Amino acid sequence: MASSSSATGTPSNTLLLRRQLTELMKHPVEGFSAGLVDENNLYEWEVMIIGPPDTLYEGGFFRARLSFPPEFPIQPPTMRFITPMWHPNIYADGKVCISILHPPGEDQYGYEDSGERWLPVHTVESILLSVISLLSSDKPNLDSPANVDAAKEVREDFATYKKKVRHLVRMSAEATFD
Repeated sequence: MASSSSATGTPSNTLLLRRQLTELMKHPVEGFSAGLVDENNLYEWEVMIIGPPDTLYEGGFFRARLSFPPEFPIQPPTMRFITPMWHPNIYADGKVCISILHPPGEDQYGYEDSGERWLPVHTVESILLSVISLLSSDKPNLDSPANVDAAKEVREDFATYKKKVRHLVRMSAEATFD
């Protein structure tokens, strides 16, 4: 058994991930659900984020993956939307770009304070609440956008941006209920 845990992580981080999963199952948090992609792999989670009320994303059902590194919780997971997204802080491939998912330490570009970046105290719940907050914000971070085209559209043609987001919301809802 020890050899299988060393290939994917340590017993302590698998215990931590198992505890967080159990907690989310016992006490679901409004706005998202989370579970394992494969019952035998604690390092790949599937997430469903429900579009926050009173936002452009309201009514949407957005699937994503959280991938935890073997060094978790020292290093952050990555989060990637499977559902197509249009947002300045989400790359075209779906990867989420928020401070708490950036590796700990100083930001080489000077955009973030080290306290805004990943800390081992973050949980799956705190990550997903941060992503919901990102989708809820009326003013996405345009200073260092992950999706330059979406950021440009927010600045220059918000009506078109809004139309694209609402289209993706409809598509996500249809895909969820098909």
